[in-house]
Amino acid sequence: MRAYRLLFALAFLFTTCKTTQTATSSPSNPLDGIIRQYEQIGSSSERPSWVNLSDTSLQAQRTEISNLLVAIDKITPDQLSKNDRINLDVLQFSLEDQLYHLDFQSHLFPLNAEGGFLTGVLYRLQYYRIGDERDYDNYLHLLSTLPDYFEHRKAQMQRGQSLGKSSPKLVVRNCMSIIEQVLETDTESLFFFDPIKGQEARETEVGQLLKDKVLPAYVAFHDFLESDYLPKAPEKVGISGITDGKDFYEQRVRYFTTLDMTPKEVFETGQREVKRIRAEMEAIIAEVGFEGSFADFIEFLRTDEQFYAKTPAELMKEAAWITKRMEGKLPQYFNKLPRMPLTVSPVPASIAPTYTAGRYSRGSYGQRKAGQYWVNTFKLESRPLYALPALSLHEGVPGHHTQIMLAAEMDDIPDFRRNTYFSAFGEGWALYTEFLGKEAEMYETPYEDFGRLVYEMWRACRLVVDPGMHYFDWTRREAFDFMASNTALSLHEVNTEIDRYIGWPGQAVSYKIGELKIKELRRRAEQELASNFNIRSFHDFVLSNGAVPLRTLERLFEEWLDREKSA
Repeated sequence: MRAYRLLFALAFLFTTCKTTQTATSSPSNPLDGIIRQYEQIGSSSERPSWVNLSDTSLQAQRTEISNLLVAIDKITPDQLSKNDRINLDVLQFSLEDQLYHLDFQSHLFPLNAEGGFLTGVLYRLQYYRIGDERDYDNYLHLLSTLPDYFEHRKAQMQRGQSLGKSSPKLVVRNCMSIIEQVLETDTESLFFFDPIKGQEARETEVGQLLKDKVLPAYVAFHDFLESDYLPKAPEKVGISGITDGKDFYEQRVRYFTTLDMTPKEVFETGQREVKRIRAEMEAIIAEVGFEGSFADFIEFLRTDEQFYAKTPAELMKEAAWITKRMEGKLPQYFNKLPRMPLTVSPVPASIAPTYTAGRYSRGSYGQRKAGQYWVNTFKLESRPLYALPALSLHEGVPGHHTQIMLAAEMDDIPDFRRNTYFSAFGEGWALYTEFLGKEAEMYETPYEDFGRLVYEMWRACRLVVDPGMHYFDWTRREAFDFMASNTALSLHEVNTEIDRYIGWPGQAVSYKIGELKIKELRRRAEQELASNFNIRSFHDFVLSNGAVPLRTLERLFEEWLDREKSA
């Protein structure tokens, strides 16, 4: 999940900033006023616009966030209710990260392997909801100001390179390919038309605007990347190659694990997990009676036609069937489930070539949009069916859809928490549900169980290759070879995954660290509660507070465990 998941991006989505002031609050609960001010940052009655990255705007954001942190430091946590203590943990953790990004000037290198802000444009426009003429007018405004936004980004990226903060060549080339995909698509099939499909007059007006302003802006930005930015971009793929890059990566590891972990600790944890999972994989190879080496078996899985869908429809139908089968088992494992429905959809064609195998796109009651489990139907020979059950559980139910929509439906938490996403929690939970699928008998063949282990090994390998590239100076080839030799992911997927890690330092380590923490807490509960352990109660507890830092989850677990013992 989730180019759209980074909470720190909120710091750069403020379209306007109110006059900075010190956080105020009611005498009865000092946190209430801080939360109100935080949720009002950037609020405006003006029409929607693109991100304002001017020095004035960024400094205003920095001052506002700093003032909120000063106010938070004056609060005594022990005097807060349970829910407010969680509010405090989440808010402080998020604000500290946003402040770090403002100080580090992360906005000066806004690209990643999946497009960065370019993909952000797609998300915003493709799913723009037009209800009346004002909405349509605002949509035209966004389109007409897109060229200025590209120029704004261009200036910031040039400034970044002058300070030694630049995306590497590999990421730049991937972003150029994304722009080329837009430019090579028939105009009438572009995502810009999605909000107005079937509205002939509006389609004509938008088409003319694309021709006159929007598409030339894409051409100009592509030319900038090719002739100006790319030649100056570093060859080295790791973030340690930029100014203060190692310090940046250490902070990203702490943020994405939500624990006080170092890159070395992550690296060593990954090596241990790779060894353990490899032993389980070897056991399945022996079970199916395969004669040959581990590498031979991986090659067999990558090349045998029985493991691959022949058409996009076949892949989509299989993903949908797996999702529905798991939905039927959910009451065995949960007391509370979300109201929001889940659908299965293909990854948009404009981003599919550089996209992962699957992704979750959250539902929205306000936009009348169901949750979507996206399945990548591009290059079918790289989408193995034996890995589809694990992917479907992770992205759909009981993974991301269940966790994210339960959080969205909570009515006793502030809005900022309802929309907060911590990768270590959310991705950790989703990876844990792949393991839960084995208990639910969702893996019907040894090959599908091997696919589960492939995905678990994939996340374990991330703990090695991510710090390997970003902290220990591994080359892309070293990272590729390590992942290709330890997983049965298609080589196409290995390539896209390695590129994603290059463009998103630290995020990849969150999955396995989160899963290990949830499994650790479950083992403790099983041991200490013995016959009184209830799997539904445990799962309800884990999901009961939305996404929280793992250190907060640990504290809440101790309280829950004491209550369960007393009961």
